[in-house]
Amino acid sequence: MSQRNTVLRSMHDLGLAAWFGGALMGAVGLNGAARAAGATQTGGGARIASAGWAKWTPVNAAAIGTHLVGSSGLLAANAARVVSQQGVAASTVAKTVLTGAALAATAYSRVLGKKIELASSTDPEDSAKAAEHPVDTDKAQRQLAVLQWAIPALTGGVLILNALHGEQQRPEEQARGMWQRAMSRAPHLPSVPHLQDIGPVSDWHWPQSHGVRQG
Repeated sequence: MSQRNTVLRSMHDLGLAAWFGGALMGAVGLNGAARAAGATQTGGGARIASAGWAKWTPVNAAAIGTHLVGSSGLLAANAARVVSQQGVAASTVAKTVLTGAALAATAYSRVLGKKIELASSTDPEDSAKAAEHPVDTDKAQRQLAVLQWAIPALTGGVLILNALHGEQQRPEEQARGMWQRAMSRAPHLPSVPHLQDIGPVSDWHWPQSHGVRQG
């Protein structure tokens, strides 16, 4: 049994693409331009970067939320494959861990960015707020220098695992994975036969609880 999940897949992919692309462009383009401006204008680079990231934050939050909704929906739609197809559970766990790490890095980078934004402001009230911030300016700048590359690296890893999930949904991969899972539960079964011998997944007769669902 198969079904289309076009809306969920679109939400998943578009949200992740914006998250990854925005982080990479920010690290290369926005922060690079800010550094160049900072070389000729005292405090100018930090203000440029802070203003740019502040503008991007609502869009990035919407992209992340869209991705998470799509990802959760696809996980629910493919729950049967996660249980019955060898390798899908492992890649799903890895993807979940990377997504969680990317979320934590993104949230913390915004906390650090807010510190830099306040510290670089010419408004005395902002300067006073920056002094009360739990992270000092130098430490915030050092950590942001790492996180600016960590976020695109983590979200890029999620993209790679998403490509792996697409490969695992190919009919021959489903057939092989389900046979391997069945063998792990019943070791007396013969080794994996050639796919042409066991036929396509659509011809298999599985109990209702093991129905194959594709996202």
